[in-house]
Amino acid sequence: MAASSPPPAVAHNAAASRFEIVLDGALARVDYRMDGNVMRLVHTEVPRAHEGKGLAGTLVRAALEFATTNQLRVSPQCSYVRSYMRNHPETHLLLAREETL
Repeated sequence: MAASSPPPAVAHNAAASRFEIVLDGALARVDYRMDGNVMRLVHTEVPRAHEGKGLAGTLVRAALEFATTNQLRVSPQCSYVRSYMRNHPETHLLLAREETL
């Protein structure tokens, strides 16, 4: 993905409980599980051929925007999501009460 390219479209696949991007037939995704009003972000995966293009960050941003829009709290159970949130203090207000980064 060139620096001037628009970010790829993220789809919310609610039936599969994930946010996803499909590029060249390959699936990048962040999986979640709902627990009441807490969205537990449990797994982030980007195909090797598409690593280093910012897809994981794009997916996590989409998931966090969804949480914000729907007044959900977030439990970052995936190490990538936890690191992303640690590095983006503006996301800390989304943390579920029991969570720390």
